[in-house]
Amino acid sequence: MIIKLFIFAESRAITKYIANQYSDQGTDLVFRDPKEQAIESLWTEVEAHHFDTAGSKLNWELAVKPKMFGAEGDQAVIEENKVKLAKVLDVYEKRLSESNYLGGDRFSLADLHHLPTAEYLLLTSIKELFDARPRVTAWLADITSRPAWTKVIELRNQALNPPK
Repeated sequence: MIIKLFIFAESRAITKYIANQYSDQGTDLVFRDPKEQAIESLWTEVEAHHFDTAGSKLNWELAVKPKMFGAEGDQAVIEENKVKLAKVLDVYEKRLSESNYLGGDRFSLADLHHLPTAEYLLLTSIKELFDARPRVTAWLADITSRPAWTKVIELRNQALNPPK
C-alpha cells in the first residue's frame, strides 16, 4: 500500500482543504458556483493582504509587545497600520451594505479567516475602529458568536489557564 502524504503550512490553504474535504459535514464554507467562488476568493485575498497585514502588526505592537515582553508599542507603526486598517474597514462597511457576509449572503472562509486577528484586535484600543462602523460591528458580532468559534475560544482559554 502506498500512502501519499502532503503537508500544508499555510492556514488559509489548510482551511480551504478542510472545507472542501468535509463540505458535507457542518457549515459549507466554500461556494460552489464559479461566480460566487470568485467573489469569495476576492474577499479572502483582501483579508490576507490588507486586513491581516495591518491587523497583525497592530496586534504585535498593542498586545504582544506590551503583554509578553513588557515593551511599548512603536507609535509610528501603530498609527501607520491604524490608518491602513481603517481604510480596509471602510471598504468592508460598504461591502456589508450589499451582502450579509463578505463573500456573499452566507458565512464562508472569507469571513472565517478574519476571526483570529479580529479576536485580539477587539481587545485593544483598535476596537474603536470597528465600533465606528455599524455594519462591520454587526458582522463581527455575528461571526464571533458562532458556536464553533465560541468553542475555539473556550478551548484556547482552557489551554492558557489550565486548572490547578
